[in-house]
Amino acid sequence: MPARFLLIFAFAALLYGQQNEFRERCAGCHGADGTGGGHGPAIVGLKQFRAVTADQIREVILRGIPGSGMPAFPLDSEQAGRLAEFVLSLRAPRATAAERAKSGDPAAGQRFFYGEGDCKTCHMVSGTGGLLGPDLSNLGKTRGSAELEQAFLAPAPVKIISVRLRGGGPVLRGIARSESAFELQLMGDDNRLHLLVKTDILRITREPAVSPHAGILAGDRRDLIAYLGLNHAGAGPAGDFGEIIRPKPTEWPTYDGSHTGNRFSPLQQIDPSNVNLLAPAWIFTLPGSPGHLQTTPVVKDGVMYVTAANQVWAVDARGGREVWHFTRPRTPGLAGDAAGGINRGVALLGDRVFFETDNAHLLALHRLTGQLLWETEMAEASKNYGATGAPLVVNDLVIAGVSGGDEGIRGFLDAYKASTGERVWRFWTVPAPGEPGSETWRGTAWEHGCGATWLTGTYDLAANLLYWPVGNPCPDYNGTERAGDNLYTSSVIALEPATGKLRWHYQFTPHDLHDWDATETPVLVDAVFRGEPRKLLLQGNRNGFFYVLDRLTGKVLLAQPFVKQLTWASGIGPDGRPVLLPGNEPTADGQVVCPSVAGAANWPSSAFSPQTGLYYLFAEESCSVYSKKDDVWKAGESFYGGDTKRAPGQNGGKFLKAIDIQTGKAKWEIPDVGGGILGSGLLVTAGGLVFYGDGHGAFIAADARTGKLLWHFNAGQTWKAGPMTYTVDNQQYIGIAAGSTILSFTLR
Repeated sequence: MPARFLLIFAFAALLYGQQNEFRERCAGCHGADGTGGGHGPAIVGLKQFRAVTADQIREVILRGIPGSGMPAFPLDSEQAGRLAEFVLSLRAPRATAAERAKSGDPAAGQRFFYGEGDCKTCHMVSGTGGLLGPDLSNLGKTRGSAELEQAFLAPAPVKIISVRLRGGGPVLRGIARSESAFELQLMGDDNRLHLLVKTDILRITREPAVSPHAGILAGDRRDLIAYLGLNHAGAGPAGDFGEIIRPKPTEWPTYDGSHTGNRFSPLQQIDPSNVNLLAPAWIFTLPGSPGHLQTTPVVKDGVMYVTAANQVWAVDARGGREVWHFTRPRTPGLAGDAAGGINRGVALLGDRVFFETDNAHLLALHRLTGQLLWETEMAEASKNYGATGAPLVVNDLVIAGVSGGDEGIRGFLDAYKASTGERVWRFWTVPAPGEPGSETWRGTAWEHGCGATWLTGTYDLAANLLYWPVGNPCPDYNGTERAGDNLYTSSVIALEPATGKLRWHYQFTPHDLHDWDATETPVLVDAVFRGEPRKLLLQGNRNGFFYVLDRLTGKVLLAQPFVKQLTWASGIGPDGRPVLLPGNEPTADGQVVCPSVAGAANWPSSAFSPQTGLYYLFAEESCSVYSKKDDVWKAGESFYGGDTKRAPGQNGGKFLKAIDIQTGKAKWEIPDVGGGILGSGLLVTAGGLVFYGDGHGAFIAADARTGKLLWHFNAGQTWKAGPMTYTVDNQQYIGIAAGSTILSFTLR
């Protein structure tokens, strides 16, 4: 018998064996074809999968899914691997819609979609159409033609409802996305999501269920499948940037609330006279998320968007009820922060939600449905790249950075078209040999020189300048193979947002040897500074100095220590460079230097109030013992070039400080904030309050002018995320991520 027939028989026997194992162990719950059974959900034909690779599916089989009813199976790895391969074979479209296109006319299918068939009323392709049904842009990539044929022949019935409100106005008509005894989420035929409270509803009329695809002729079905099988981009118009750059006072549409990064809200319903009445309004738990969320909630049109690693939730901001949820599996084998499941939030523009995955992909989801519109890979995760930050939208571009700042990446900042995900420019934070700035890297370390860009930057509309903070160089504690200043690490860079061209930079810590990255938010302030109106940039840097820069030129206007324990420099000279003190470099035996490796400040958000003229930040008085050693970069490992430990007897505690930007001196401070430098960020409001979480588990409001403690709520949580505020129906709320939950407070 020819060898090729032996191979065919062997493959058939293997497939038959896999099929029998699946029927024996899995079909009782998930169905013989994986489309769902009496006791379990479908594992094929889904928009989102818990596990997508054979290894991930094998792990689910061996470990089960706690709390879901999915048990762990006592199989050896080989048996589980065979089952995983069979599940993948069920998911693979055996005759894709794209292949089926040969038997239909795509142009005729497009005419039918937008014309006689009126599919556009409910469905969207490439950004055009309705939202009552799912977006069909990527259908041909994920569904076989047989699945599409079945959807047309036996469509799921659709239940239309009409809602009349007690206050009058037009009747709302559409599909109920979610309904409880108290609330109703209605996707209207006006392509708007209506978040309704049952007490506001006068009457609900439920129309008879209809089958929208029934009656389509065979020829039209073939043409539609041919059209939907094409490679559509889930694109369309990006949206109105004006809604984001000039946000409504009631909303919090970006990571820092506005593009200035000042975490100041003009809301003032909650103030010192009534803050004692603040109480929890609702709690939303993010299932399966890491224990210490770092996301800042974003709110627009009454919907809150929160994240964990590779997951986004849309939540009713008034009641805390889920609207939609996007998820994909965590990526195995990552290094650094990305492996820890960190994600800090999303960016919004028009109908889009943008967020970064742990393996450095940038995704665009539909803001009202959560459906994936496009995806692009920013960097190879196998080279220690990850992504943990919230992107920033500027005009029609999505600006996104990468993590891996202690793992030997070569850092960069990217800009992508919001409509399609196409990359427009890249700015390398570590120049290659021959590029401007490369002369500041003498040695072999530049290729793994770090300079990560993982915290969200800020943007000046009038100057049309993008400001982005840049991380430390690598190896962190050993500068032998990176002699020079090591631009543009431990710096802030000012870029032209349309092109990525560098306008200016300022390096806070040249040739950083202490992991003092500059990834603290560059806060933009327009103020009279020393008698002259100025465009300012403020930063409380990890190296212990508070800086005021002219944000149009990068000139240092003020540099003042904000901690007492500072031993590496005596000050900042007239040229903007630190005046170094002896004995501050790491040694093989260890050298005590202040501040500590965690810094006098760190990435948790600072805040600025134009009412008080004060800049608020957390400050830690501590020192570290810094040691260096020879190190070689390896994939999947950190690239520190040494280590650190807490210096004995040198911990002076953590403070919340209110700094007068005219002098750099603290106007007041709150001692014993506790919890180390990594904690909650800060929020300041026009109501005269500063909100923060302390290291003892309490969420606190203090008087923004005096620092007097006015209110607290003991949540018993470790805080890793900044607070924010918003209003719904003229009611102000304060939101914050606490542990693995989102808390929202309002006046009661």
